[in-house]
Amino acid sequence: MTTQAAETSNPSPSEETSKLFGTWLAANGPVALRLRQRLLPVEADENGRGVIFPPTYADIGYNIDTLADGTRVATIDTVGSQANRLEPIFKSTGKNEKGEELNSLASLVPQIEIVLHGTAVKGAVPQDGDGGASQHVEKRSILDLAHRSADAVVRASPTLTGEVAKAFEALRSKGNATPLCAIAPTSLVFGVWDSRGSGEKRPRLVRSIIRAWDVEVLHSAAQFNSVWKALSPEDRDALKVEEKKKGKLERSAVGLADAPATFRKTDKIPQFVGGSPNPEARVLGGVLAKGPIERDVTVNLVALRGLRGKDATETQQVQKYLLSLALIAATADLELFLREGCLLRYAGDDAWTAVPRRGEPTKVSLPKQGQLVAYATAASAPFKEKWPEGLKKEGEPVLEHEFNLAEAKKLLAKKDDTAPADAQG
Repeated sequence: MTTQAAETSNPSPSEETSKLFGTWLAANGPVALRLRQRLLPVEADENGRGVIFPPTYADIGYNIDTLADGTRVATIDTVGSQANRLEPIFKSTGKNEKGEELNSLASLVPQIEIVLHGTAVKGAVPQDGDGGASQHVEKRSILDLAHRSADAVVRASPTLTGEVAKAFEALRSKGNATPLCAIAPTSLVFGVWDSRGSGEKRPRLVRSIIRAWDVEVLHSAAQFNSVWKALSPEDRDALKVEEKKKGKLERSAVGLADAPATFRKTDKIPQFVGGSPNPEARVLGGVLAKGPIERDVTVNLVALRGLRGKDATETQQVQKYLLSLALIAATADLELFLREGCLLRYAGDDAWTAVPRRGEPTKVSLPKQGQLVAYATAASAPFKEKWPEGLKKEGEPVLEHEFNLAEAKKLLAKKDDTAPADAQG
């Protein structure tokens, strides 16, 4: 994924940008900023029509809704999936020889990582100082975690979970978002639910979804031809005997049998109805999008203005910082290779609108990426100073924390406080 090139020639936010942000953060400001992007398949014809593959789901296949007028609308990328694609734009991709981040956006948010485990690498050449045992260390950035700062591996990391729990409790009991903003600001940008801890739940500031309109479902068929017929009769007979032994796999499972692929693997849908192939049971082959493919992006300014600090000064700092991160995410040029068979491109220019409480939306020009980064850089400064002392070592921020199996086991053993008393045992 990529972002628009930053304008390094102007490292400070302009007065115009600061004024525009102030307008959007004002109590009487718009309720949202909104973008509707037109997308096209890379294989679209001259009329913009093309075949794409939506995500598939257990039991239902594609998620397609039929409207009252008969129009069929397919979900191409869900809100959750879009958030998971956007959040890592802030992740570090390494540093240069001067120690500077290669991804300029990485300096805007803390780069917390969870060390899951270290595994010896077979056949690897030991490096100096590793005691003769070369290891692969499995890590996950907090920017990649499904539940963000409320994820289970965060709660099972003893050196991190305490301060994160304090941050959620401050948000729940006092409405103070500053501590969480200092540790994991993107949790507030993309939404977070501390369902197993404080119970605090915050909506997304950036919401994005991709839909295709007026779709027709297509089907696929394939035939796998193995080398079975080319084997000698003796080898075929020996393999048939081996296959029938107890605990052995069938030949088809290891690629030694021809196999058609025309029906989905499910017992819930009959393959034939009235002697004819049942389309509902066929292997899906994408959808033909006869209508537009659209990506809707919304920046929720009402939810943003609902976030507070401990006082008026901190409230302003929280809102400026999160708005700048939200706009950077909302304006990022995602790589639109969503999955095999679904490679899209942007069609036309982006047209943002400000949505007021009443009246018609008005077109607005968002600051260019360089200005957004400059504003976010300035807005992030106060939160670097608010990094909790409990996450420091010798005065420096500790960004790497180890997952602890014993702590994870405690999560499994904890009773569900929401269950009825007689069900808690």
